[in-house]
Amino acid sequence: MKRNLKDKIVWITGAGSGIGQNAAITLSALGMKVILSGRNKETLQQTAAQCINKSEIKILDISNKDQVKQITSEIKKDHDRIDILVNCAGINIEKRDWETIDQNDWDKVFQTNINGLFYCCKSVIPHMKDQMDGLIINVSSWSGNHVSTLSGVSYTSSKHAVNAMTETINMEFCNVGIRACSLCPGEVATPILDKRPKKLSIEQKKKMLQPDDLGETIAFLCQMPKHVCINELTISPTWHRRYIANLGIEEL
Repeated sequence: MKRNLKDKIVWITGAGSGIGQNAAITLSALGMKVILSGRNKETLQQTAAQCINKSEIKILDISNKDQVKQITSEIKKDHDRIDILVNCAGINIEKRDWETIDQNDWDKVFQTNINGLFYCCKSVIPHMKDQMDGLIINVSSWSGNHVSTLSGVSYTSSKHAVNAMTETINMEFCNVGIRACSLCPGEVATPILDKRPKKLSIEQKKKMLQPDDLGETIAFLCQMPKHVCINELTISPTWHRRYIANLGIEEL
C-alpha cells in the first residue's frame, strides 16, 4: 500500500531546476510541505510558483557545512520534523578527462557531489533517529555503477562514492527506521548536459529520460511504506545511447 504523504516535510536540494524541480512539483501535488534549497533564489522561486501545496525557500550551497547545519536547524525549529531528504544537487565540469581536468575543478565536483550530500545526510540523521522514521534519497547516476569516460573522471568517481555512502546509512540505521536510496538515472535531459564537451541535439535529448520521469520515480520511492527500503534504483532511457553504440547502430 502506498504511504500517505499529506503534510509530511520534504527537504529538496538542487530544487531550482531539472530533477530537483520536478521532484518538488510532484511531491507538492501529493500534499507534502516542500522545502526548496539551492544557490539561485530566482530559479527556486520559479519552482515554488509551480508547487500546489505549501513550499518554502532556503538558499543554500550544500558544499558549505555551516550553511547546511543552519538550514537543518531552521527546518526542524519551524516544522518539528524532517520526514524526507531528497539530495538532487550536483555538478559536472566541461574539461573532465585526465588530460584536461584541473585539480581545482576536481575539488569542486567532490565538494558538491559527495561532501555536500554527506553534510546534508549527517545533519538530518539525528532528527530522523529521534523520529524513528526517515527517508533519504541521494540522486546518483548511471555512472555511479558504470565507469564512464563520457561523464568524466571526477563525476564518475564522485557518484561511485555516493552509492557507497548511501548504503552505509542503511547498514547503520536500519534499526531506527531510517532507509536510504541511491537513485541512479541514465541520461536525463537536464541543464547539466550543457556542460558536456560535445553538445547534444534536441532530438538526442528527446530520447533521454525527462525530468518529470525522475519526479515520478522519486514520488514512488517516497510513497513506499516504512518497512520497505529500496537501497538502489537504476532507471535509464529505452533508447540507451551506450547500448545503441554496442549494437553497432548509427544513432538517429
